[in-house]
Amino acid sequence: MRFASYFKVTLPSAIFGFLALGLAPTSAFATTQTTTMGVGASVTAVCSISASALSFGSYTGTLLDGSTTLSVTCTDDAPYTIGLDAGTGTGATVTARTMTGANHHGTLNYALFTDSGYTLNWDDIGGANVYSGTGSGTAQTVTVYAQIAATQNVPVDTYSDTITATVSY
Repeated sequence: MRFASYFKVTLPSAIFGFLALGLAPTSAFATTQTTTMGVGASVTAVCSISASALSFGSYTGTLLDGSTTLSVTCTDDAPYTIGLDAGTGTGATVTARTMTGANHHGTLNYALFTDSGYTLNWDDIGGANVYSGTGSGTAQTVTVYAQIAATQNVPVDTYSDTITATVSY
């Protein structure tokens, strides 16, 4: 019995003591201070570009139109321009692009345009006629219009050129 009465008196006192220590307000023992921290970031414009091949098909001496597409992805609201260089054709310039024959090394002239009316020659970056746009954060499709002029006297051959598309932002 003596053991049981000891627990009846001691145990509740011990529990009450632990609870009193745990529930004591901490402000009686510590002081606090606060501050603010600035957080910032900058978003840098980033663009990428890819191109689909342009195939005119078979040239028979008559005017031949063609087109292909570029895909440009730029950061949302980033302004950009796309230029097309003169290409690798023999003697080519941006105003007189040429495809070079694989066997006879002849040339077949063609032109690239920014508009479907075939009136605005597509220049390289820095030129007057480049494509301008604003990024949306997703891929945007840009059409390249192309034309081979009629009545070119060229030997039978396979003609090709390589154009470099550049996005400037």
